[in-house]
Amino acid sequence: MWKKACFARAMSLGIACTLVFCGCSGKYGKEKGQEVLTEDAHGQQDKDAVEDTKERVMAEKAKEKAAPEKTVDEPEIIKKDWSEYFGGLNGAAVLYDPSLRRFLIYNEELAAARRSPCSTFKIISSLIALENGVIEPENATRAWSGEVFWNESWNRDIDFREAFRASCVWYFREIINETGPELIQKELDRLGYGNCDISDWEGRLNTNNNNRALTGFWIESSLTISPKEQTEVMARIFGEGSAYSEASREELKKVMLVEEETEVPIYGKTGMGKTEGIVVDAWFTGFAKKEEENIYFCVYLGRTDGGNVSSAAAKEIAIRLVSGYFS
Repeated sequence: MWKKACFARAMSLGIACTLVFCGCSGKYGKEKGQEVLTEDAHGQQDKDAVEDTKERVMAEKAKEKAAPEKTVDEPEIIKKDWSEYFGGLNGAAVLYDPSLRRFLIYNEELAAARRSPCSTFKIISSLIALENGVIEPENATRAWSGEVFWNESWNRDIDFREAFRASCVWYFREIINETGPELIQKELDRLGYGNCDISDWEGRLNTNNNNRALTGFWIESSLTISPKEQTEVMARIFGEGSAYSEASREELKKVMLVEEETEVPIYGKTGMGKTEGIVVDAWFTGFAKKEEENIYFCVYLGRTDGGNVSSAAAKEIAIRLVSGYFS
């Protein structure tokens, strides 16, 4: 009996211990499972947060892409009636004052129309040649071929300063050939010079002249520019922040200075082009300087039936306009 009682008691204690152990195990397993569930929940939250961040970043980028680009304020344009200066000639005039950030424009439609620059391009070809050592001012003479040209002043060996003032086409035809199309194109692109088109390098589109010594892409050919663009190019060359050396610009100023007495120094270059013997383009473009203030100008005359269209007339109009602006 005693043995049976002891066995029963032992069995009772073992069952109790087992129950206690199992109860502990159940409790532990529950807590551990809860911990795992909690970790999974946090992981999902982190993933959701990352996805939300990605979506916000993508939304911001899309918004920036859709937003219009910020642009620098364009200069003011003021229309002017300067018809009295033109005396019935078909033409346009542009004055650009960077200190006031404004254009004064007569005949806005024509001022925006691109035409052949003709000999005003000698400002550009001179600048490029000076800047790149093709022209060395003190050693810039080119030999005359012996061919007799219509302009007597061209029929001799001639240096840079004389060639610029005489607008000697054969001289600058040689200078442009020496400079080469690759460098010319690079500089025109940098200046934003009209349509920058030098594709007719030899000037074969110019039906007015078959003499290749007197033709080129800048004479009634592939290259064109508007009067307004002419003033902008002058500002890029002679204004603040110019990409060109002071030495090159000073040398250009020497040859561009007009010989007429004016209230302020005026620097410029004429240009004139013909088609079938009729003047269709006449120019005078450049800049004027008063103390430290520059203004840039261009006067253009187009074909006018019965009118005396010439580069001399364009120059006269420009000098009067510029002088009046400073008075």
